[in-house]
Amino acid sequence: MKTKILFFLLTCVSLNTFAQEEIPVQKYAAHNKGKFFVMWGGNRESYSKSDVNFRGKDYNFTVENMAAHDKPKGWHVDYINPVNMTIPQTNLRLGYFFSDHYSVTIGVDHMKYVMSQNQIANVTGNINLPADDPASIYNGNYNNTPVDMSQGGAKEGGYGNGEINVNGPAFLMYEHTDGLNYINTEVARFDDVSKWFGLPNIDKVQINLTEGIGAGVLYPKTNTTLLGKERHDDFHVSGYGVSAKAGLNVTFFKHFYIQGELKGGYINMQDIRTTTSNEDKASQHFTYFQRIIAVGGIFRL
Repeated sequence: MKTKILFFLLTCVSLNTFAQEEIPVQKYAAHNKGKFFVMWGGNRESYSKSDVNFRGKDYNFTVENMAAHDKPKGWHVDYINPVNMTIPQTNLRLGYFFSDHYSVTIGVDHMKYVMSQNQIANVTGNINLPADDPASIYNGNYNNTPVDMSQGGAKEGGYGNGEINVNGPAFLMYEHTDGLNYINTEVARFDDVSKWFGLPNIDKVQINLTEGIGAGVLYPKTNTTLLGKERHDDFHVSGYGVSAKAGLNVTFFKHFYIQGELKGGYINMQDIRTTTSNEDKASQHFTYFQRIIAVGGIFRL
């Protein structure tokens, strides 16, 4: 009788062991639905040339094929310094997976756009400032007229408080450096490609491909010194943008990741504030190409 009972117990234990071996362990990283994530990183940008129109009470002219560039800070502690982390070119995103493969996010691409001063660009239009205005030296009709954007002592970054331009009023200094803020919503797809690399445990290391599209508004702080006028120096909703991206996401230990993205888009700003006068405006549209490296975390509440 004891032998039969012992045999029965051993059989139950064996069956239970086999059953446990047959049931696969569900990986945390295998499903994304219901997860939240946050991402923070830095970027570099390239911009297409664009025609920029400046208009006001006494002038209306266009700088044609304006060349511009970004303003990188390089590897710097400001990217993680809470006091200064909004100074460099940065990206912030908050997102939610509404399915295993698709997420929706809101975020800010904090880019910087600086007109290259060391260029000669054609100008078309007219300037007719009052004769007692020091900038009236630029008065005249322009018809595809080559103009040196460095004339009048113009320099990238402008002049600081207390710094005097001994050359008189500069013709134009123009940048969105605080910055070219693209506030947008994105929908993105994620696909686990860990098996391509033979990774045995995606809860330790997982590799995903991601692609997405986005749209939003431009909220720049445009720093412009135009014909010696006092600049506006405040944030202003100036237009809209659309974008598309592709990237590679590497997640470690379920919750932490590093992500690299290539992102391109179109920006149209028809209501750029340039001076303290409400009559003074600028408008432009251009394309851009952005390179992003970011770190983040992913979790369930």
